[in-house]
Amino acid sequence: MADRSRQRSPLALTVLALLAEAPMHAYRMHDLIRRRGKDTVVNVAQRNSVYQTIARLRRTGLIRVQQTLRNESRPERVVYEITDEGRATLTRWLKEMLAAPAQEYPDFPAALAFVPVLSPKDALRQLELRVVAIEAQLAQSQTVTRGLLADGLPRLFLIEDDYKQVMLKAELAWVKRLVGELKSKGLTWSPQWLRKVAATFEGSGSS
Repeated sequence: MADRSRQRSPLALTVLALLAEAPMHAYRMHDLIRRRGKDTVVNVAQRNSVYQTIARLRRTGLIRVQQTLRNESRPERVVYEITDEGRATLTRWLKEMLAAPAQEYPDFPAALAFVPVLSPKDALRQLELRVVAIEAQLAQSQTVTRGLLADGLPRLFLIEDDYKQVMLKAELAWVKRLVGELKSKGLTWSPQWLRKVAATFEGSGSS
């Protein structure tokens, strides 16, 4: 049987957590993820991803079919339930994901690693666009959170949004500092300077 530690993913965790609440079919899972705003932390842009995750969890024995609902007015729907092993795995995954920072490879640090491919002027322009985008994301997230809190939703169910907002604020401050350095030319480069640096480090590496 497949190593279950390799099956872990945010979406797999979400499916198990929903089934720990109650048995349900894939359509309801997808609907709850969106209605609860969890689509901001798990990728369900493609509905098929939910079905693929369900199939994988079922193959590894973490969930199973409870019943199949048949109705003449709609396609049949398979209702799934979590197994005892699935509950144990859900608990273990949650503990691991909370306690141990994962080695992730997001796009932005990768782009920063190769920013000298662009000119300083072009890099500045793209980072200014990022500042605008982050500010919009932060404002939208804060508006949604305030509305939900005003409606009486306990903060416990919004702590992932609190975390995202803190991360957005930190990134916004950092990118603004970088923009300032590029504007003041405290951080800059040219093709000639890059070739000189490359030659220097290539020489030191071969000695």
